[in-house]
Amino acid sequence: MSRSPNQQSVHLSVDGKDIELPVRRSTQGQRVIEIENLRKAGIFTYDPGFIATASCDSSITFVDGEQGILTYRGYPIEQLASHSSHLETCYLLFHGELPSATQLDEFTGSIRHHTLVHEHLVNFFRGFHADAHPMAMLCSAVGALSAFYHKTTDITDAEDRELSAMRLIAKIPTLAAMSYKHSIGQPYVYPDNSKDYASNFLYMMFSTPCESYHLDPAVAHAMDVLLLLHADHEQNASTSTVRLAASSGANPFACVSAGIASLWGPAHGGANEAALRMLMEIGDDKHIGKFIARAKDPDDPFRLMGFGHRIYKNHDPRARVMQQLCAQVLEAQGSSNSPLLRTARTLERIALEDDYFIKRKLYPNVDFYSGIILQALGVPTDMFTVIFAIGRTAGWVAHLNEMLGTDYRIGRPRQLYTGFTERDFVPLERREG
Repeated sequence: MSRSPNQQSVHLSVDGKDIELPVRRSTQGQRVIEIENLRKAGIFTYDPGFIATASCDSSITFVDGEQGILTYRGYPIEQLASHSSHLETCYLLFHGELPSATQLDEFTGSIRHHTLVHEHLVNFFRGFHADAHPMAMLCSAVGALSAFYHKTTDITDAEDRELSAMRLIAKIPTLAAMSYKHSIGQPYVYPDNSKDYASNFLYMMFSTPCESYHLDPAVAHAMDVLLLLHADHEQNASTSTVRLAASSGANPFACVSAGIASLWGPAHGGANEAALRMLMEIGDDKHIGKFIARAKDPDDPFRLMGFGHRIYKNHDPRARVMQQLCAQVLEAQGSSNSPLLRTARTLERIALEDDYFIKRKLYPNVDFYSGIILQALGVPTDMFTVIFAIGRTAGWVAHLNEMLGTDYRIGRPRQLYTGFTERDFVPLERREG
């Protein structure tokens, strides 16, 4: 590695050609080698899954998987979970700074103003089959929003981008609740803007026109923190999908719909549901040893869900917050002695003391406890990923706005071609077999 007066660079020699690759420094985390000069030399890198590739520069979220650090705009996730709210965090992610009291009031008022969806969307939902998955309905309904606001979806206009962001943050909880109501055959509940963001969503989910609905403040607080913890997580699959879709010039509603589709995958947003199902399958502490033995068996495809993470090689900081939140929710619900929580804690303790998991750095992640919390709140498992989408919308619109405010390029990954070389077409009558 040679050093110039202003920056470092890497020199690569290929076929007798010397290629200089600048090294870019980040404010935190790894340095990055800028590889655009490889293209000029007719060379590309090969990185399946983009494990070692930075697709963009961003100032929104920082993750240090080795140290177990997660910050939004520089603020540790633990501090935000303790002192902030989901909507304040939405403002932070989108605008880059924490709001003043006046700014937060205006922002909250804007979100409340946009919670209602067009009445024609009711007919849209009625077109779905009775047993349609809520994620299928949410993905479709969010994409359909662009048909109602096509005059204000100019991605080159900063005001249009902000208005679309407000609409998405405000309306996705309404659409999510409508998805749930449709799946259980109950009437849709309109938003009540006298309630805060999390309370309003729970109200639309669980209230009915025929009886009053009492919401425990501890439950509303838990939902708000859960949304905040899921608000962003750097360049994950769904966020990268939103950015890639936006790079083509697609409208914000279509981009977020694409992100929801990506989130739906069991390896991404569906992991908390899988972790909960695993705990329910274990059933009792006495069965834990058998499941751990299966996880260690190289010939058994079973693995412990909720342990390990693509990025974190240390404790997931969100999991620590989630563990405390889980205990608070179960206590508020009168379920502090829940067999499920007891099994989870025992499994966590045994795994953290086992050399197999220690050597592989398989620590509990955010999904390990979130499923227990959502179940305690009365949320059915097929709504888990929908709620994840509500929280992650804040990050999606922030990344979309950040990218569209720069001199971006359309995303166009390359490939390592391994197919046939050029060959001549053979007429059908001359083909053998």
